[in-house]
Amino acid sequence: MELRGVEELMDLLHACRGARGTACLGGAPVDLHDHALQTAALLRRSRPADKELQVAGLVHVVGQLLRPGDPTGRADLAADAVRPLLGERVSRLVRLQREDRLHEPTPVGPAPDGPVTEDVLILRQADESARTAGLDAGVLEDWRTVLELVSARHARLGAVD
Repeated sequence: MELRGVEELMDLLHACRGARGTACLGGAPVDLHDHALQTAALLRRSRPADKELQVAGLVHVVGQLLRPGDPTGRADLAADAVRPLLGERVSRLVRLQREDRLHEPTPVGPAPDGPVTEDVLILRQADESARTAGLDAGVLEDWRTVLELVSARHARLGAVD
C-alpha cells in the first residue's frame, strides 16, 4: 500500500480509533488512535522542532491496522506506506522503532538529518511512555498541518533530486 496524500493518511489514522493493538512487543492492548496521538504529543514536548520525529510517532501504529493479527512485517509495511508521502527519514524511524529490533544494528554516525540511533531511542521511549501516559493529547485534526508540512517538504526535496 502506498499513501497518495495527507487525506488518505488522515483517513487511515482515523480508522485506528477503537482498533486495539499493542503499543510495543508484548505490551498490553491499547487504542491505536489514542496511542498514536499520545506518542506524537510526547515527542512534541521533548523535541518541539523535530516535526519528522513527531510524525513518525503519530504514524508508527498504522502497520497494526494494515496487517492485524500478524506482527511480522507490520513496521516494514507501515514504513513502506508512508515513505512516498513523508520521506525516507520518517519511514526509517517507523521501521526501526519496533522494540524487537532493539539490538538490530541501526545506522550510526551523522546522517543528513542527524544521528538515527538517538532518534530511534527517543521514539521508542515515547512509544513506551504513551502506553501509560494517559495525557490529553488533543485530536487528530491538530496534526493535519504538521503532516502537510512534512509532506510538502518531502515533495519539494523529491522534486529537486
